[in-house]
Amino acid sequence: MGRTLPSATQLILREQDALAQFRRALRREDQLALDDLFRAARFHVAAIANASHLLPLETMLLAMLIEEHKRVLKLEALLGQPGEQATDAESERLVSGLLPLDGGDDSMAAGQ
Repeated sequence: MGRTLPSATQLILREQDALAQFRRALRREDQLALDDLFRAARFHVAAIANASHLLPLETMLLAMLIEEHKRVLKLEALLGQPGEQATDAESERLVSGLLPLDGGDDSMAAGQ
């Protein structure tokens, strides 16, 4: 009799557990960001299950990347709407990562 393979959900949970000490060493805001990335990976459990030739972490990173890219596409669509065009300076700051995406107070974006 063969051994049962873990499900994609179990693989995600194992990777999350394996990174628990890494997560603990992060600042609170970074911990929340990492939690969001793991949550994004769980949106793609079926795809992860079908990518058995890759390592579990590789498939999770791809799933996270897909979710982040979808977010970028939404932001680009928002910036491209008539009447809500970003200035050249704002566009440059967004591309360079200095523009806050959540509308929060970002001292780097303010040039301080």
